[in-house]
Amino acid sequence: MSLAGKIALITGGTKNLGKVTAIELASKHKCNLFLHHNSTQGDEENLAEELRSKYGVKVELYQAKLGSQASLAKLFDAAVEKYGKVDIAINNVGKVLKKPCVEVTEQEFDEMDLINNKIAFFFISEAGKKLSDGGRIISLVTSLLAVYTPFYPAYQGTKAPVEYYSKAASKELMGKNITVNCVAPGPMDTPFFYAQETPEAVEFYKSMALQNRLTKIEDIAPIIAFLATEGGWMTGQVLFANGGLAAN
Repeated sequence: MSLAGKIALITGGTKNLGKVTAIELASKHKCNLFLHHNSTQGDEENLAEELRSKYGVKVELYQAKLGSQASLAKLFDAAVEKYGKVDIAINNVGKVLKKPCVEVTEQEFDEMDLINNKIAFFFISEAGKKLSDGGRIISLVTSLLAVYTPFYPAYQGTKAPVEYYSKAASKELMGKNITVNCVAPGPMDTPFFYAQETPEAVEFYKSMALQNRLTKIEDIAPIIAFLATEGGWMTGQVLFANGGLAAN
């Protein structure tokens, strides 16, 4: 599927993996972009202008705090209002917590459940309603779904449902030729990861993967692009991309 003239909606699309994915789709596939961001960091407009001028694509920014079905509906409606359609929907929203099960508070659990679970469900739901026929829905999960480990019960537990939402939606949306998949990166070399880990844990994760390193965001963006293009015969799948850290 050529992405020239197509519209990709990306949550968390102005930093880390979302930003690199936006660059991948714009630079290599000439895909137009609708980039969501939760809060203003100060360089979103610079990114949008760079993508427009460097790659000749259309880029729109959308700031909103997601957390309800209504907020997800508004996100997709805004993209459709701006471009007339959405062809690809990529959800990067997520939150990690490394903490023993017996220490997780109800407030922490509710926040993890909202960000990793509820938003992911209604993102897929709204995408299923609003995407053009032949569209692509891609959710970011985690390779920890395939790891037997302590200290991540709230993270693993609130990310795991996304796999099953995607499987169900992939069957339900076959009539519109919409594929629904997940990408499960290994521990990524981003602030999102380091904030939770000790130096010793970082070295352990490196030792378990190819090239003795963490997953880079540049490793993952081409896989997302593959699912949006040549990977159209894949649906209902979770693609684990972690350099050999875990397999499912």
